[in-house]
This record gives sequence, C-alpha cells and structure tokens, in this order.
Amino acid sequence: MGYMRALSPEGVLSVGPSLILSAEGAGPPETLDVLRAADIDFVEVTGGFDGAAIAAKIRTIGDALGVPGKAETLAQEVTTALAAAKARADANPDPRKRVLFVLSAAGGKLTVGGAETGADAVIRLAGGVNAAEGFDGYKQLTDEAAAVAAPDVILMMERGGDHGTTADVLFSLPALAITPAADTRTLIKIDGLKLLGFGPRTAEAVTELNTLLYGG
Repeated sequence: MGYMRALSPEGVLSVGPSLILSAEGAGPPETLDVLRAADIDFVEVTGGFDGAAIAAKIRTIGDALGVPGKAETLAQEVTTALAAAKARADANPDPRKRVLFVLSAAGGKLTVGGAETGADAVIRLAGGVNAAEGFDGYKQLTDEAAAVAAPDVILMMERGGDHGTTADVLFSLPALAITPAADTRTLIKIDGLKLLGFGPRTAEAVTELNTLLYGG
C-alpha cells in the first residue's frame, strides 16, 4: 500500500478489503477520513513500545478478526517472552554499550533515533544505552553531535539492494569516523520489522540484539 504516512484512499480501496487495520500514525488524515467513510470495517491499532502495548495490539487485531481467544493466548505468550528477554538483558554487567540507531545515512547525513522511538525502546530493552540523547523522535545529527554521542555500536535495519549500507561506507563518514564504533567497526543490522515493529517477534529482537551487544 506504500508508506503508512502517505497512503492514498484509491490505493487502499483498489484491493477490495473487507477489513482495514490501520496502525496508529497512519495517514494523511484526509485518506483516513475517506476510508472511515467507506462501507468497510475500519480498526485503528494503537502503538506503543512495551509489553503492554504489544499485547494490546494483539488483542485488538484478534477481536477484529473474530479470534479473541487465540489472540489472548498469543498476547500472554509474547508478554512472558518479552519479560524473560528483558530480564536476561538486565543481568548484563556494566558498562552498558552506547548504541546509535541510524535510520538513514543518505548523502552522508545521519538520521538517528532519539527518545520516544521504537529504536530507543528496543535498545533499552536489550540492555544498551541510546547514544542519541537530548531529543525526541528521528532527526538529522550533525557531525559534531555524532562525535559527542560517542557510540560503541551502530545499529541499522537490514536492507537489501540499493538501500543497504556497508560498514566501509558508514565508518568512512566524517560523522562516525572518530567514534568508538568506527575503531572496532561494530555495525549491527537486524530485520527492520522485527526490530522496530513491536509485535510478536519483539522478544526475539531483544534477545538477538542483546546477544550481539554482549555475547552469550
């Protein structure tokens, strides 16, 4: 359907849905107004970056699909798994790794994830420290700010084709060349939907990131 914040009503309706599940934050608002006015069941699935939010998503979708019992079972399984993954991460010794999530390095400019983002939440759940401090959301970081952030690790989404970035390219950028991450060439890539989707695979993502950060 395209990028969730730039949907067109024609594109969504062209596939003939009998149910529309809309992630919180989808848009633009004009598109959602058209979709809500159509003779199609429309359910908004709220966001959030913790176990309670994931469980709520699962229950909402389960209700919409008419399988609340299965959804409740899955919600409880996911909640338990995430709690176990977090407990494992909490047991790691200090010092904690400073992790910088890079959403994009297009044109040599870093767009990174600050507070109140899925990237921040998954880093903290996995026992790391978000190196992007002092701002919310995703924003472009100056070379000077990247140096001050002093990340030990760069975290990115695994992307194929022309969207991929290699360690050689990334650590040659002035913004990262003098960071501890560049000294050790520590770049972690994880499937983007698993890493930032905050769905049933989040416990798996937390455990994978924790293992890559600290071993074990």
